[in-house]
Amino acid sequence: MADTVFYSPGIRHLQQLPEQESLHCVKVLRMKEGDKLTVTDGKGFFYPCTLIQAHPRHCVVSIDGEVAHPKTWSFNLHIAFAPTKNIDRMEWFAEKATESGTDRFTPLLCRFSERKELKTERLEKIVVSAMKQSQQAVMPVIDEMNPFDFFVENPFAGRKFIAHCHPTPKTALSKIYQKGEDALILIGPEGDFSEEEIQKAASLGFEPVSLGENRLRTETACLVACHTFHVLNLT
Repeated sequence: MADTVFYSPGIRHLQQLPEQESLHCVKVLRMKEGDKLTVTDGKGFFYPCTLIQAHPRHCVVSIDGEVAHPKTWSFNLHIAFAPTKNIDRMEWFAEKATESGTDRFTPLLCRFSERKELKTERLEKIVVSAMKQSQQAVMPVIDEMNPFDFFVENPFAGRKFIAHCHPTPKTALSKIYQKGEDALILIGPEGDFSEEEIQKAASLGFEPVSLGENRLRTETACLVACHTFHVLNLT
């Protein structure tokens, strides 16, 4: 596989790169017709390709082969989080969690949320870059922002957890999660979830968990949770 991976979700049907990827290919890497490159569709495949037309807006390629490259973790990991006011911190988390291995991200609108709106386009670019940098071929799903009450009512085929700092009974995530289980975890805003949100989540099957003794920033808690699931699946 070539060192540089390009992302084109529709590569099987339209054998060209999207505009941003084409610009990177031609203007940054200065690739030319006849050069070899690797494209992923984000659906678990790499495609060795040959550059046929080097155009800064729509590079055309020919597909030389197909290599299956499924995700390297055996469970489904869904992280739902309340984005912070400083979006750079959430982009950092999304980048690192993509490199580690995450299937789905859902931004949450909670009672104490600092950020009421979130444009996912920038987050998607960060995740695409992290996927390519870590030589993966599975693109995590990025949802639009969901109101908390709406989101927790959706079904999920796996264990459901809510991490919070309220002084109520909780179990350490590392003690309650079992290897191989699909997992969905809720991470609240800097002001934490409200008591009503915690009670509603609990009534819908979300198990209250602790991520440690220290009080963590939202993005740190997200990454600690992601790392905990992966470490437990290595044991």
